[in-house]
Amino acid sequence: MWGNRLSIDKNINILVVDDFVTMTQLMRYLLKSLGFRNVDEAQDVGTALTKMSEKHYSLVISDWNMEPVSGLDLLKQLRAQGNAIPFIMVTAEGKTESVIEAKQAGVTNYIVKPYNAVTLKNKLVSVFGEF
Repeated sequence: MWGNRLSIDKNINILVVDDFVTMTQLMRYLLKSLGFRNVDEAQDVGTALTKMSEKHYSLVISDWNMEPVSGLDLLKQLRAQGNAIPFIMVTAEGKTESVIEAKQAGVTNYIVKPYNAVTLKNKLVSVFGEF
């Protein structure tokens, strides 16, 4: 699906993980405005892992700063299990050290808050190709 990077199927399943409902709703709205139809939400890492065990997702978009388990910990856990799902980290943290830490953990791409639909689309294009 993301191997040829020619275009993205807008029917893919996307999981948005953020402990603030407002942020998951905003991301869902932006994804829907870009034409994506199948967007699920999780308010914590435990719920995200449960949903991922029950359904195939083609993309995870997760906030970094969540309690008690962070988005970075979710990413590390997925990568330790050999799960190579594309993973976009969203954070207010734009420091170089944070970007490096996320890259070393296996993040696919990174969005710094605040962001908009154009920023999100550009990140999705970098992961999947044009759409």
